[in-house]
Amino acid sequence: MIAEFNVAGVFFPIALVTAVMGFIATLVIRRVLAICGFYRLVWHPGLFDAALFILMWGVFAACVLPSLRLVP
Repeated sequence: MIAEFNVAGVFFPIALVTAVMGFIATLVIRRVLAICGFYRLVWHPGLFDAALFILMWGVFAACVLPSLRLVP
């Protein structure tokens, strides 16, 4: 069964909610890494950013998903 997240009567797919949370976390982490100069050590920054987004999306899907209030 596909779960949905209820926001003021509007239902959003849980995959969209976790993807947006992962994207926001990726933006924050990218900013911190850029300030620290980490991207000088990265061979392909675009590929690194894509992998970082997939990791953050997975973290939110695995850890935060059970604590969200879901409507089946």
